[in-house]
Amino acid sequence: MRNLIALLLLGCSLSVSAATGTTKADDAFFSVIYSGQFGGNYDGRLMLMLSTDPAAEPRFQIADGPGTQLVFGKDVENWAPGEQIYFGQAEFGYPMASLAQVPAGEYYIQVLLHVYETFNRADGHTVKLPMDNGEGQQWNRSPGNLYSQPIKITFDPKEKASRVLSINEVIPPIEEPADSEYIKHIKIRSKLLSDFWGQDMYLGAHVLLPKGWEENKKVKYPLAIMHGHFPYDFGGWRTTPPDEDMPCEYSARFDVDCYNKIVQQEAYDFYQAWTGPDFPRVIAIKIQHANPYYDDSYAVNSENLGPYGDAITYELIPHIEKEFRGIGKGWARFVYGGSTGGWEALAVQVKYPKEYGGCYAACPDPIDFRAYCLVNLYEDKNAYYLDSKFKKTLRPGHRDYLGNVSATLKDMNLRERALGSKSRSGQQWDIWEAVYSPVGSDGYPQRIWNKMTGDINPEVAQYWRENYDLAYIMKRDWGKIGKDLEGKIHIYCGDMDNYYLNNAVYLTETMLEETTNPYYNGEVDYGDRAEHCWNGDQTQPNHISRLRYHRMFIPKWADEIKSRAPKGADLTSWRY
Repeated sequence: MRNLIALLLLGCSLSVSAATGTTKADDAFFSVIYSGQFGGNYDGRLMLMLSTDPAAEPRFQIADGPGTQLVFGKDVENWAPGEQIYFGQAEFGYPMASLAQVPAGEYYIQVLLHVYETFNRADGHTVKLPMDNGEGQQWNRSPGNLYSQPIKITFDPKEKASRVLSINEVIPPIEEPADSEYIKHIKIRSKLLSDFWGQDMYLGAHVLLPKGWEENKKVKYPLAIMHGHFPYDFGGWRTTPPDEDMPCEYSARFDVDCYNKIVQQEAYDFYQAWTGPDFPRVIAIKIQHANPYYDDSYAVNSENLGPYGDAITYELIPHIEKEFRGIGKGWARFVYGGSTGGWEALAVQVKYPKEYGGCYAACPDPIDFRAYCLVNLYEDKNAYYLDSKFKKTLRPGHRDYLGNVSATLKDMNLRERALGSKSRSGQQWDIWEAVYSPVGSDGYPQRIWNKMTGDINPEVAQYWRENYDLAYIMKRDWGKIGKDLEGKIHIYCGDMDNYYLNNAVYLTETMLEETTNPYYNGEVDYGDRAEHCWNGDQTQPNHISRLRYHRMFIPKWADEIKSRAPKGADLTSWRY
């Protein structure tokens, strides 16, 4: 299926207005049709993309930073084969709000339909959302999404001409990873999540077994749980030396040459350490919990996503421990991760304090909403602009280690607005909203702020505070949970985190240092000029330490648990 977009020139009139409403046939720059070769009618988000860069397809070039290309989106329902969907100046876009603003010139054009399914949830709401299809909730490569091959066109919004674009490709299924000697893959149907969503919902995990697991059948093992974004497989593991014939690839993010070879070497080094004589024998897992809103659930219960916290803690983890001979006790489970995984590690430790025996949270997503990146959700009136009577100053959203800003918070949110309405973009700010917000009257998450203007909803902010502001919850509930958190909390962050996440860590550290009866007795550490996602290793640069989560935190926990394990706990059989 390599058919090109069909281009037919049709006469039309053009009127210029703001990017709101719906375009009619007479005002269209483009119309999109689907012939029906892949099935019946569709719901979803239809996106039209323009690019001046031939290096990749436009669908892979939509980003927060200066290199982004153009995207315009609209919701479609019950889109029938042969029906034309129109794009004109009314469809909202990023980084230009309207097609009418696009400079005349040559562009590569592509269209894609992010397909939605209908869910009849247990809360009585019917919602239309994109189901993950094994890719980790990525709109531009999700199997089953329909798209066109890009072609080059000349576009001038002043010309009275409309082009008909035909969708005639479908993204194919993804092959599931195969089991190996050490790595196993499991998937279970979650009753809790299936009941909530009104259809079968699954949780998965990649399980790394310890050396000697097959031979030592009487040994039961601790469980090392790494949280984070959707893992296709148990990454960072390689049983052979690096490929000597592989061409070097430069990492622009870290300004390091041959980084692909470094990654392979670190993965092989981990294999050697894991199977070596001194490494603690534990079961390590990476969880798959992609859902209709994002590539993972944030591992907590949510009005919009359902009871993922309970499903992971009380369904998935006990299943893994039973299947692979885990000890099955809270003291013998610990969590670690970075960024999203850092927030999740701290969140499950706080919300299930007896079920986990330690957390190592690196560069966590905002853990104190007084510093929701650079927004104080409880005092600021607007997220996009600094409070001022006469001047509008945009809040930064992304920086490098020298403070150079490449995107504002408004940029990030408007990109999401173009990719999906009702918190359905599958991106970062929308998933925070989907996890933390109460359900709205339409069944979708209530907005923490107006996506177009940035005006903050103080009622939603208070709901966030009571349910998901981890620093606030720890302080509020310390009298009840402090004893179960003593010695378990470890937080690490670079002081030049790209997303300003260190600000929330500072506030949380202050709160933790003020704890009494008991004192939290944990660890908070910072990396000097370190970016996202620094994880506590003061001896290595970030591009190395980020590849060593398992090697860092598994031995660290195995040593610390000696002082926290309950009397009579087995601390020796799994140290062979």
